[in-house]
Order: sequence, then structure tokens, then C-alpha cells
Amino acid sequence: MPRTNPSSVREPALSRRQPADVPAWLRGIYAGLCLYLFLAALNVLGSGLGTFGRASDFLTQVFAYGENPFIALLGGVLVTMIVQSSSFTSALIVTLVASGEMTLGTAVFAIMGANIGTAVTGVIVALANVRIRRNFRRSFTAALLHDFFNILTVALVFPLEWISGLFHESGRGLLTRLAAWCADLIGMEEVARPDSPVKVVTAPVVNGVDALGAWLMPGATGEGLLVAAIGLLLMFIALIFMVQNLRGALLRHLDGLFRTYFFRNDLRAYGVGVISTVLVQSSTITSSLMVPLAGAGVVRIRRVLPFMMGANLGTTVTSVLAATANPIAAAMTVALFHVIFNLTGTAIWYPLRRIPLKIATWYGGLAGRQTRYAFAFLFGVFLVIPLLGIGLTELIGSLR
Repeated sequence: MPRTNPSSVREPALSRRQPADVPAWLRGIYAGLCLYLFLAALNVLGSGLGTFGRASDFLTQVFAYGENPFIALLGGVLVTMIVQSSSFTSALIVTLVASGEMTLGTAVFAIMGANIGTAVTGVIVALANVRIRRNFRRSFTAALLHDFFNILTVALVFPLEWISGLFHESGRGLLTRLAAWCADLIGMEEVARPDSPVKVVTAPVVNGVDALGAWLMPGATGEGLLVAAIGLLLMFIALIFMVQNLRGALLRHLDGLFRTYFFRNDLRAYGVGVISTVLVQSSTITSSLMVPLAGAGVVRIRRVLPFMMGANLGTTVTSVLAATANPIAAAMTVALFHVIFNLTGTAIWYPLRRIPLKIATWYGGLAGRQTRYAFAFLFGVFLVIPLLGIGLTELIGSLR
């Protein structure tokens, strides 16, 4: 039997290593820079849309007919979709309640809408993977889990709150009365709302883009739209580089860490969602960051749902802290309703988690095959349905 040359045996192994592997520490630095750019882009996007929202009377006009629960719900979706910040929407709702322009019994429906509207960012983030079909299907499914959890919870809580409010003298539903009772029991000292560490770290980028927008655009509305467009562009650039890095050697290291520690089981995934959102004080950031991780296969889809549930609860902690700095009792009641709403949703849909998982997986697969379904969901749920619903409700009301 002829002897083989040892060098010829080792040659394939050497050739496999020939495209020098980037060291893990260097990939880690690269991932950190991509993450920083991604977080900065989200805050730039929020800053631009917030500027546009504050400069536009449209946002306040959406809530002008706050006595109608359906309009309040759709208005909450629409406003939060535009400004991409449930905190901004909550502050606007509290202001309207404090000024008497919106009743507390109706404000809670707008809070429900804000819960749906804040999930739009995850859908936008998923679209960055549209070129890679498999990654896009997984990331879009992950984003849909956040959407369908909120939509299904609203589908149950909205009629319960509305019908029970019809039989109460003040128009408050069951959960609103529970939140008001809890607000009366809590005797908390006033606490200033802490600065988000992510906002502090990314402030130089956000301030720089804001200054550029103010220099290029004379009006606040144009400035806000330009800053938002730059933020959206930066976000897509960061996601493209982030996904490319995750597909390399870093994926092998992160995969083991995430699967065996952070997302080992549903309870741990839920806790990670709560704690991470409390730390960064933004469910938009944590839920949007989960989308590319799920798309790259770092986090399993079945662990995404409890994480999103935890992130939804985590964002209410900031609302409660902010409400304690406001002497108006309605502020605490609205914040506590937000807490109860998310706890109720988790208590219902975690035992029945197969339902949102199957719906999200089905529609994610559909969008993965034909991307027009992804855009149809984005524009239909967050723009067309709210605008059409508000318009039809107003038309029917004017004909009576």
C-alpha cells in the first residue's frame, strides 16, 4: 500500500486555516462598535421623530376625541408608531388627563395602543435582513412575537375594560379600578426619573446629528424628519455589519453563552428581558436588539416570546418611577395600569404560548417567502388600520 506524504495530509487543514480567522477579541470589539452604532441610531431615530411629533399638532389632534375608547386605542398605536417612543406617548396621555382633556377611563385605552405601537421598531429592524431569506424569516418571526403578544392581549383586555366601564359611574373598567386602588395604597416618595445610560453614552452621536439637522433644515418639522431619516439609515448600516459579524466566529461563542446561560429556559429569558429593559430603560432597544440575534440563530425563537414579555414588564418600571415624580394621582394610576396590563397578558398568553408562537411562525414563513407580506403587515397594522379606523369612527359619529 503506497505511503501518503504527511504534508499532503496536513495541507487541507492548513488551507482551511489560510483565510486567517479574525481573533475573537477583535470580533468582540467590532461587535461592540456595531452595537454602539445601532443603539445610537435608535436614539437618533427617536430624537428626530420626537422633534417632529412635538412640532406637529397632529399628535395632539389624534387624541382630541379622547372620550371614544376605540379612537384612543388607535391613536395610541399611531402616535407611538410616529414617534417610536411609548414614553413620549405616555407623557402626552398623562398631560391630557391632567388638563382634563381626556378621562382616566379612556386614557388606559391609549396606553394599550402605545403598547402595540412601540413594537413597530422591531419590524423595521427585521427588514434589514431581507436579503438573507433564512435570517429574515427568523428575525421577522421574532419581531412578530412582540406584536402578536400585545395585539392578542389588547384583543382580550380592551372589551373587558370597555364593557366593565359602561357599568361604572366614573366610566372606569375593572383593571383601571384595580390600578387606582393600588395607586392609593402606594405611598412612595417622589423620585426623579433617572437618565438612561444608553442615552448618556450615545448622546454625542445624537447631539451631532441633531445639530446637523438643525443646520440643514430651517423648520422643526423638516429637521425632525431629516434626523429620523439619518437615524434609520444608520440603523440599517449597523444591522448589516452586525449580522455579518454574528455569522462569523463570534456566533459560535455567543451561541454557547446565550443558549446555556441567558436563555437556558423561559424563566431566565423572562428575567433577562425584565432586567435588561430596566437597565437601558427602553423596551424598544432591548426588543429590537433581540430581533437580529434571533435572526442569526443566537437565540431560539421559542425563547424570544418570554423575553419580549419580560421586556414589556421592564419598561413599565421606568413609567412607575417617572409617575412618582408627578403629584397627579392619575399619572400613577396610568403607570400601574400599564404594569397590570402586561402582567395580565403574560398570565394569559404564556400558558397559551403556542397560539402566538404558531401565528408568528406562520406569518413569518409567509413573509420569508414573499416580502410583500412583511411590508403589508408594517403599513397595515401601524398606519392604515389606525388611520382608517379613526376616520370611519369619526364619519359614523358625524352621521348620528
